Amino acid sequence: MTSETFTPLKGHCACEAVKYERETGAAFALNAVVETSNFRIISSNQPLRTEMVQPSGEIGMMARCPLCYTGLFRDYDGDGTVMTYVKAGTLDDESKKSIQPTGHIFTSTKLDWVDLTSERERGIPVVQEHYKRREVWSDEANGRYDILLQKEAAAKKAKAARQESEA
Repeated sequence: MTSETFTPLKGHCACEAVKYERETGAAFALNAVVETSNFRIISSNQPLRTEMVQPSGEIGMMARCPLCYTGLFRDYDGDGTVMTYVKAGTLDDESKKSIQPTGHIFTSTKLDWVDLTSERERGIPVVQEHYKRREVWSDEANGRYDILLQKEAAAKKAKAARQESEA
């Protein structure tokens, strides 16, 4: 037995989290935005879907592997109709080769030892909160995203109409 004093590490679960670090258990989150219409689950293991409260107070969904509980993807709206945010670290090696970051957001909460200097030098935006998508994304990506936003607005409107008719 040692006489050295040990200071335990402290952490938090994601129940009250507003930062990606607590939600993911990592220094940051890497998400790939995919049109839900282009997203498929090909594993015979269906993910566990859990509700998560967003910083805005809205309910979102996180899907986890039912075997190891790794976060696989999430839907910030909770309805899964428009955009799916795939956890980039879960992609296979070939898929990882096909994506690149368009920017680093919410860096005001990054850990001090995370150095993004080389990303700035490569021309990748590094911003405290969120970047202006139109200034960063390609014309093609902006066009696809605009269509998604229209679909998302229509889905929310339909959902609100359904809820109103059920009330």
